[in-house]
Amino acid sequence: MLSSVVYLTLAVMLSRLVSRRAQKLYFICVALTLSFLIGLSRIFLGVHYPTDVLAGWTAGIVWSLVCAMVSARRTAPDP
Repeated sequence: MLSSVVYLTLAVMLSRLVSRRAQKLYFICVALTLSFLIGLSRIFLGVHYPTDVLAGWTAGIVWSLVCAMVSARRTAPDP
């Protein structure tokens, strides 16, 4: 879960700094790939059950989406 939270939140923060869509997509894809590989390695090593890893991925994605929504809301211009 922690790898998903860290990498996805970092990707969201970095993607807000760049203007090109390709760079934003690159940051998000790298973060998703890293989180996916780390989760698979935890299953492969036998330290976690697949359901534990799936729950961690879900919680990490939800956390980073909440951070993205709060960040977008705080930086949006007032009407």
